[in-house]
Amino acid sequence: MQNAPYHGDVAAGPKASAHWLTASDGVRIRIGHWPVEGTAPPKGTVLLFPGRTEYIEKYGRVAADFAARGFATLAIDWRGQGLADRLHANAGLGHVLRFSDYQKDVAAVLAALPDLGVTGPLFLIGHSMGGAIGLRALHNDLPVQAAAFSAPMWGIHITSYLRPIAWVASTTLRGIGLGNLFAPGTSAPSYLTTAPFEDNTLTRDPAEYEAMRQQVTTHPELSLGGPSMLWLNEALREMRKLRALPAPDMPTLTLLGDNERIVHSGNIHSLMARWPKGTLQVYPEAEHEILMEVPSTRQDALTRITTHFETALTGTQSLEAAQ
Repeated sequence: MQNAPYHGDVAAGPKASAHWLTASDGVRIRIGHWPVEGTAPPKGTVLLFPGRTEYIEKYGRVAADFAARGFATLAIDWRGQGLADRLHANAGLGHVLRFSDYQKDVAAVLAALPDLGVTGPLFLIGHSMGGAIGLRALHNDLPVQAAAFSAPMWGIHITSYLRPIAWVASTTLRGIGLGNLFAPGTSAPSYLTTAPFEDNTLTRDPAEYEAMRQQVTTHPELSLGGPSMLWLNEALREMRKLRALPAPDMPTLTLLGDNERIVHSGNIHSLMARWPKGTLQVYPEAEHEILMEVPSTRQDALTRITTHFETALTGTQSLEAAQ
């Protein structure tokens, strides 16, 4: 495990270390670790599985919030994004050969925990694409005490009449060797560098939006554009498989904005309705980035997540039961 670059100038988080890890297939990924400073041991470590296009610096402020609540944080640059190895000559293309390859990244992280001095307990937060990777990891017996999801990608928000076209087009193009084309309506530039704050699909908070935009403009090597048709096809296949499985036997909290326009809200409601140990919290008017939303939503989400994790450790009364 070697030290990796970390752009603390834009992360706005506590002191962190970054490291390179090599997955079993030779792909190099990057992790960021924010321990809890002080003499008291942390309550646990949050394994933060980011979404598509994301990078560890994006979660510096979130790590600071968790540290203040006694939790260390470890975040991942998935293969194909952040400073991890890009999988296509066009660095702006979000690409993966198999969606299951992300589990190789998860395995590399778990193997590195002893070298980082992380002994547990462990908790999971999966945001967007990280929600799909995290759900699969739970089915693969990820050793966590509890899980939380933020707008998990258990479906993609595609207009109903376009959904079958997405299936057919992505399957056909991968079949004839054109899976490395950008998905329709996307291109290499980052959404944050092309979309104004007004009516953006990420957050209602202008300061949070500007902070994210500054990260990818100050360090453009972190940015990523649209997904490839192969990524889209692999994602559609994986999400369909995940929805067909029974819910894992895991205490789970899922957070969702009722103005969600990136992932498929209906699939989240459906899966959580049949999750015996699951709770769904919906935030009025909130967008995709619950942990980077307006302060009232953000703070409520952080409180619910940490209470959920503490409940899994102590068996104390849940926040919902206390209200």
